[in-house]
Formats: sequence, C-alpha cells, structure tokens
Amino acid sequence: MREVFRDAGLPVPWFCSFSLNPTPEPALMGIQYPCVLKPLSLSASQGVVRVNNREEFLTGAARLKRLLDSAEVRGTREPNLDYILVEGYLPGREVAVEGLLAEGDLRVLAVFDKPDPLEGPYFEETIYVTPARLPSRELQAIERSLLSAVRAMGLTHGPLHAEFRLNDDGVWCLEVAPRPIGGLCAQTLRFHIPAHNEAIALEELLLRQALQMPGSDALREETASGVMMIPVPRGGILEKVDGQEAACRVPGITGLEITARLHDYVAAWPEGSSYLGFLFARAAEPAAVEAALRQAHSELSFTLTSRLPVEHPITHSVPPTDHS
Repeated sequence: MREVFRDAGLPVPWFCSFSLNPTPEPALMGIQYPCVLKPLSLSASQGVVRVNNREEFLTGAARLKRLLDSAEVRGTREPNLDYILVEGYLPGREVAVEGLLAEGDLRVLAVFDKPDPLEGPYFEETIYVTPARLPSRELQAIERSLLSAVRAMGLTHGPLHAEFRLNDDGVWCLEVAPRPIGGLCAQTLRFHIPAHNEAIALEELLLRQALQMPGSDALREETASGVMMIPVPRGGILEKVDGQEAACRVPGITGLEITARLHDYVAAWPEGSSYLGFLFARAAEPAAVEAALRQAHSELSFTLTSRLPVEHPITHSVPPTDHS
C-alpha cells in the first residue's frame, strides 16, 4: 500500500521492509527516529511499536520477532512472517473514515474522532466518536485524500474503512481497507430511510447496496455516537469484571458488551489484538458521548492474574511475562 500511494503521488512517510532473520543494524539501513515497526500481516495494531533510538529499535524488533515466531501467529499461515515494515512516525491527530463506493463515486458515511492520543510506544485504540469535531476544510481534505487513495488502489464499489493522520504537513492516509469497520464498532452507526420508522444498521445499508435495493442512500442519524474498545491494562487471565451495572447507568450509555471470556488469557498490546469489550454511547453532542464513555469506563474494574510460564511443546519457547 505504501508503494501504491507513493507511486500515485500521495504523501507517505519514508518506509522500508526487511527480514528479522537476522535483525540488521539500523544504522546500516539508514533508519531515522522516531519510527514505527509494523508486521506485514496481523490487525488491530498488533505488533506495532514506536521506537525513538537504536536501543529501542533493537528491543522492539526482538519483541516483534518473538510475536511473529509464536505458535499462535505461525498458525495463521500468513505470508512474510519473517519481515516487518519500518516507516517514519507521523505525529498528529488520527481519525477513521467509513465510506461507501458506488461505481467509483465515493460517499463518506462517517468520520470518527480518536480523542485519545495515539503516540506510542504501542497503538491500542480506545475511543471512536462521530461526527468528528473538525473544521469543514479538514473534512474536505480528508475526503479528497480518501478519493485519491481508493483510485490509486483501483477500488470502485463497496464499503471502505480508512485511517488518517492530520498534522501541519497535511492529511496522511495511513491505510484503506475494502471492508466495513471491524469488531462491534459498526453498532455506532445507524441510518434512516424515510419510509421506515426505525433506523437500519450499517450491515443492512451495505446489503441494500449489494442487492440494489432501495434505501442504500439512507443518511446517518444526526445524533452523535461513539464506542470505546475497552483497553487491556496488562496481560493476564481475566478472573472477574465489576461495575457493569454502574457503567450502564451512566447517562448516554446505550450498551456494554464484555467480549473477553472469564478465565481466558488476555494479552496487552503490542502482543494483544483483542479488547476486553465494547462500550457504546449516544448524545446530542460528540463531547457528551466522549464524556459518557470515559465515565462508564471508570466504573468498570477488571481482575487479571498472571499466568504461569509454560514452555510450548513444539517450539520450546516460553511466553513473555504479563508485564512485558
């Protein structure tokens, strides 16, 4: 994707890819700091690490190699698990965009604020709120950037999920995926068809477009909405969840789903890729949605206990400690 964007003349950070077997000396690779290490596969920011100097680079690369060598990741059979992407760190505010293409015409369904700063060293996401609290000129610049990116990728029809960074140098498209938003986050989006008394979900909107049914042009509700992907404070075995009733009583909260299973191990980032659950909120203004999510999260308490270090019978590797 970086190569496609670069060749199309879109702004991209400097980047290079190299093998972790063995990890090269960063000085010989012309690495500049700060930079970000990323696996070529995986999702949900798993394995993504910001490093600020040579020592952090070598430590981060070693940690990423352990992750990519783990039985869980090897079992995915993804290609290029011995390679990582290194790219320049882009400062700035981050937003996500949900879009829909119809025969090459782009329709932006929602722009999400990510109010928590994603500055590293790891990039576990937390809160999404829409509509984004951005001036119209920035929203227009994001839409132009998204349209350029999808044209460069040759996408013409179907759903889109994209991520952007905004800073003094402009709008940077981090990624575009030909899919709707992941996890349970689509529950934040509802669309109104004039002939319907109830709102429809994003999934129904996409099915209506795919089946060429009326209603695929439905507009998103005017109410602000948001989701918190409940972060994992540290790796461990989830033993107990307290405060769910209090969290649900917070004004504006419309739902809470704890998706992590009791007595299962939950990994923290960068090794992790699954959240503890999801909080949902709706309110008249985006700021009220964000405040409700934060207050509800403060009501929740998660009991996590450390797991015993057991050697894997095939790889003979021992998982890292829960605090690492």
